[in-house]
Order: sequence, then C-alpha cells, then structure tokens
Amino acid sequence: MCRAVFADKIMMGRKMPEIRNYELNFGPQHPAAHGVLRMVLELDGEVVVRADPHIGMLHRGTEKLVESRTWMQCLPYMDRLDYFSMMCNEHAYCLAIEKLLGLSVPIRAKYIRVMFDEITRILNHLLWVGSHGLDVGAMSMLLYTVREREDLLDCYEAVSGSRMHAAYYRPGGVYRDLPDTMPKYAESKWKNAADVRRLNEARNGSLLDFIEDFAARFPKILDEYETLLTDNRIWKQRLVNVGVISSGRALQLGFSGPMLRASGVEWDLRKKQPYAVYDQLDFDIPVGMTGDCYDRYLVRMEEMRQSTRIVRQCVDWLRSNPGPVVSDDYKVASPPRQEMKSSMEGLIHHFKLRSEGFHVPGGEIYSAIENPKGEFGVYVVSDGANKPYRLKIRSPGFAHLSALDEMTRGHMIADTVTMIGTLDIVFGEIDR
Repeated sequence: MCRAVFADKIMMGRKMPEIRNYELNFGPQHPAAHGVLRMVLELDGEVVVRADPHIGMLHRGTEKLVESRTWMQCLPYMDRLDYFSMMCNEHAYCLAIEKLLGLSVPIRAKYIRVMFDEITRILNHLLWVGSHGLDVGAMSMLLYTVREREDLLDCYEAVSGSRMHAAYYRPGGVYRDLPDTMPKYAESKWKNAADVRRLNEARNGSLLDFIEDFAARFPKILDEYETLLTDNRIWKQRLVNVGVISSGRALQLGFSGPMLRASGVEWDLRKKQPYAVYDQLDFDIPVGMTGDCYDRYLVRMEEMRQSTRIVRQCVDWLRSNPGPVVSDDYKVASPPRQEMKSSMEGLIHHFKLRSEGFHVPGGEIYSAIENPKGEFGVYVVSDGANKPYRLKIRSPGFAHLSALDEMTRGHMIADTVTMIGTLDIVFGEIDR
C-alpha cells in the first residue's frame, strides 16, 4: 500500500522528502561536564558526522584576575583550575616564580612536593576511572574509587587543613613540614566502636606512616579494579578501537600526558625534562600501542602503580632526612613565628610579606610540569612589581578537547560519551 502511495506521488510530479543529516545539542547537562560543555553533533542516523564543542559557559577569567593580586594571592587560583590536580598546578606556578627569583628550594621540600604530586596523580586517576566507568555503565566503580580517594584526601587535610584546595606549596618550598599525627574517626550514629577501631588502625602514627600503609595496600586494590574492568567483555566492547588516534596525529594535535603516551609516544616531563627530584627516583613510563580508549585506560591504571612506587621512595627518604622545608630567604618566605615575635627584622619581614607581598624581578618564564592530564604550563611575565604583569596557562585539557571532532567522526552517538570520558577533561582549566 505504501509503495502504491509513493508511486502515485511520483506519478503526480511531487518530489519525495529529502533525507538530511540533523543536529543535536549534546549537553550542556552531560554528566562528564555538567552545565559547562555544549556540544553540537551533526548526525547521520546514529552516526556522528561532526562534533562542535562550545566552551565559554563557565569562563572564570583566572588569567585576568591574577593581574590584580599579589604573587602569593594568585596561588589558590591554581588549585581551582583543574580541581582534581590541585598540588600539581601549584607546583608549576611555584617553579615559575622560583626561576624568575633564582630561588633555591630545600631538598626535603622537593621530596615532599614530589610525594604529593604523585598522591595527586593517584587522586585524579581514581576519580577518572570511577567516573569513566559510570559514563559507560560500570556503576559500582565510582563507589570503590571514592573510598580510596577519602584516604588520600585525609593526607591533604593533614598537611594543609583543606581536603581539595590545599594551597600547600609556596615559592621556596612548602607551607609546613609533615605532621606527626593523622585525623581520626570518632564514634557516631553511622560508625560504631568496631568500625572506628578498624578505620583508625593506620592512623595511630604520623602522616608518613599512614601514606606508607596506603602505598603497601593500594596495588592489591588496583588488582581488584582490573579484575572488574580490564577483561570485562562489556567494558572492552565500549572502549576497544573507539577514538583511535595515531602517534603522529597525537603529536600534531598537541596531546600530552596519558593521551599522548596511549598513542605510543614515550614522552613524560618527569623523565625527559626532570624537575624537583624526579631524576633521583626509579619509575617507568607506561606506553600504549593502539591509541584507543582502552589503551588510555590501561596507561592510567599503570600510572597509578608507578606513582605508588614513587611515593614509597619518597617516604623512605623523608623518614631518614629531616631538614628545612622552605627557603630561608625572608624576602620571599615568612620567618619562623618565634623569630617574628623576638626579632625586629623578623617582624618587618613578616609585615612586608603580609601587607605588600614579595617583588619578582622583571622578565618572562615558562614552567611546565607533568600534570595527571598532561603538560600543565605556566607562562609568567613580570615587570618587577608585587603582582604578575601577565599570566598565561597551558592546560592539557584544552588541546585534548579540540580533538573531539576528529575522534568522534564515524562513531555512534553512544561512543561520544566514552570519548568525552577518556579525555579526562575538567573545564576549570579549559575555560579559564
């Protein structure tokens, strides 16, 4: 009957309706980038023909805000860029200032920085694998990864008082030395005495004791994660051969970090351009072969194992090597509180730093570190004042997001969720 109708229309000289691609707004309510990413997809049925990411819905204006703050007041902004790679961002900013000042950092402070850089890397990758699992249907993963994140966020809280936006690093070192005690759980209507006793078993010693205990049990936990995911048939169906980027194309697109290494390029700033004490530590660079979403998963899982190796080495060194954790140049770092209260010079230094801040010699510098997501760089221009003249941030997520169009073409619309998740993007650093 339908054929007869269409035949009648053709016979009457009428044209059949033209089949066209259609556009779909993907977001801005997508769970991987809630409210800040609008992506316009051009679809041929369920196949993506073109993807156009729109940014600008968050825009914090960080690079402009810092021009009216002192150098130290700018430091907490670094935590709020990529708010899952907090201390790593602080590290890049402090390195830039130290290079302009020609400021030396005590060796103990360097080891503390490296240890917390790697704790931050584990924190980031735990949230990534949990939320990526949630995106593609492995719902229980997020519950397990949040459990381990809680322990590491307690380490953040122990040294800085904050669980996320730590502001712990300082130009010339870190805010203070590692504490001798850890926060402990107390009995409540949610936790009985037996639960509290079990949870506090590793918290009876110092922070280093707690981190050492975590590093000892974490590899087994990673094995459990891999038992759930790595050979899971559904997980592989959703990730294998999805979003393939070759090594040459990854370099052209400006990829860095796990996104670049998953495509087969062995590039890691901790090895190739060492900073802090990475050249004195033993660890490997995991590299993928195919450059698909599954390789990016495997690379990040192995990175957590390598970060655990680095943390163990830092703990061993810090146990046997006490010393200062911040520069003794009181033009930049505050004098000890006891000296400030007993010495006129110490009081003057403290007053000047708190009221005016320190001045950085004129010049420009680019400083980059291996952020959990890739190369995080800070380009600073100083005119000799007590605040930056200009600051430009090189965020890894910006380059990765720009490749989304190329990655998604030819894939189904359901694969778009997988590819957004595999980028590990945070819009605080992209829309800065």
